[in-house]
Amino acid sequence: MKAPGKIQVTVWLLGLAGAALFTFLLIRQGASQVGMAFATARWALAAVVIYHFAVPVVFDATAWWVLFPKSDRVPLWRLLWMRWIGESVSTLVPSAAVGGDIVRARLASINGTPVPVAAGTVLVDVTLGVFTQAAFTVLGLAVLVGVTGQRNFVRPTLVGTLIGVLGVAGFYFVQRLGMFRFLARIIASLANSPEWHSLVQSGETLDRTVRMLYARRHAVAMCCVWTAISLVGGSGEIWIALYALDLHATFVNALILQSMVLTIRSAAFAVPGGLGVQEGGYLFVGHLLGIPGDAAFALSL
Repeated sequence: MKAPGKIQVTVWLLGLAGAALFTFLLIRQGASQVGMAFATARWALAAVVIYHFAVPVVFDATAWWVLFPKSDRVPLWRLLWMRWIGESVSTLVPSAAVGGDIVRARLASINGTPVPVAAGTVLVDVTLGVFTQAAFTVLGLAVLVGVTGQRNFVRPTLVGTLIGVLGVAGFYFVQRLGMFRFLARIIASLANSPEWHSLVQSGETLDRTVRMLYARRHAVAMCCVWTAISLVGGSGEIWIALYALDLHATFVNALILQSMVLTIRSAAFAVPGGLGVQEGGYLFVGHLLGIPGDAAFALSL
């Protein structure tokens, strides 16, 4: 079997495993109880959707927008729907959360942004987003320990976060060293055709663009700030759901759930849509906060 075929099979197997976990958790918590809890919060569905678009998506789009050089900057309202479409693809399509970023880079290039800038801003945005989310994880972990007094999961969470940060740090330094030119040279040498030599030049252009984007320190800092605001603001979605379900609707609980579930879902990024993993995360963290299992499962939906 060719490599692309193996990857596709692996993604589908992970998706089936996630679906099996989702079904198991649903049966264990009681489908009828979960359904009743979910039904009590029907009005909150529209509120959560509106809030998600008005707060996290807007802030995420702004974080991406500030990375563009002024000469190549796309209007913010256009980036807003590009970000929304990309996020939808990453969530709904079995693409291991990568497809949405490719889609938004493609949409930016279609709307007049030079391809190296479109691809480079997405790459830098994703890299900085992981660093910012790691800080958000530590914040959520500290608040969780302060609220519950539970410490037995602190070490594995910190170790996992550190491993993730080191991995992304390595990816960052590889970008600065000229990753795309290196890959292009390998592909061109394997193809052994003059037609592929232009790929090396394209790789060099993208490498220069990425280094230029990282050199704009104010833009990098503002990207991190807007991403952090988005992560904290995203807790509002969970607060709305907690309030609708008549649970412990405090911003602290919402912040804890947001940070911990995002961390768990990111660790299982290869599972399409985080199916099963997200529900398990809500059940685990919800239990620590005193939220009943059926309500926590309904909250995850």
